[in-house]
Amino acid sequence: MNIHGLRLFHHVATTGSFTKAAELMRISQPAVSSQIKKFEQEIGIILFKPHGRGVLLTEFGKELAEKAQNFFAFEKRIEGFIDNHRHGKAGSIHIAATYLPANFLIPKWAATFKAHNEEINLFIHTTNSQGAFDQLKQFKADIAIYGGGVSERPDEIEWEELLEDELWFVVSPTHPLANQCISLQEMVKEPFIMREEGSSTRERLFSLCQTFQVEPPKIALQFNGLNETIHSVMAGYGANFISSLVVREYVENHQLARVFVQDICVKNKIAICTRKNEKKSLLVSNFIDTCKLSLEKTRA
Repeated sequence: MNIHGLRLFHHVATTGSFTKAAELMRISQPAVSSQIKKFEQEIGIILFKPHGRGVLLTEFGKELAEKAQNFFAFEKRIEGFIDNHRHGKAGSIHIAATYLPANFLIPKWAATFKAHNEEINLFIHTTNSQGAFDQLKQFKADIAIYGGGVSERPDEIEWEELLEDELWFVVSPTHPLANQCISLQEMVKEPFIMREEGSSTRERLFSLCQTFQVEPPKIALQFNGLNETIHSVMAGYGANFISSLVVREYVENHQLARVFVQDICVKNKIAICTRKNEKKSLLVSNFIDTCKLSLEKTRA
């Protein structure tokens, strides 16, 4: 297959423009059009269809564009791998992290690592569990740092657990259930404020309800971030199911209150994830070692 033709197609598909693709490749727009036609002839499948004065991807073109994006993302990782080994202390680490570690653990780890590795660039993307694993599997991230349940662990991911914490039900201190001990059936009658679908904690709450055969709660408010959910509960409305790592300080300062649910003790796992059967680069290994050392100092 003509890789140059695939690259041209990739640029046209991602920019949505033959002209912009030509600028990226530093060739003329007619040359791009001509070479795309030759690429279509080579593979025997039409990739674009006319649309007004422009073009749209065909159904096959859309599928090929997704695979080409993964292909060239992998190409960049290979280039980065070579640079890392050539220069030793220079390069980049791309980290996909779920909200819990991204907000409460990684800032300290990243600052500690950068203090001793000034020339290394850290790129941290915060997403939900599925997004973090997808970025790792698609070679868009070197590491995924995950907070959640073990059941969500994909088979193709190497998993190294760093710590665990407990998931708590919390409400406002003025809520009638504050500091009470109740059943799960009573707890889920409350309106809940949670993160979006795809978040690990939300999925685990619904799984808990399924295990104990109770109706899942109504999600009355939904946010994309942890801080928004916390502050909405603090304002006096609804309940939340959340990591103790996130809310312990709020509970100790009486800004939130726990609700003790009978027979329920759910643990959260914080893990560093990499691609299975892939040798870690020196940069990635050094960053993971920094995270572990930071945790050891915290526990000491």
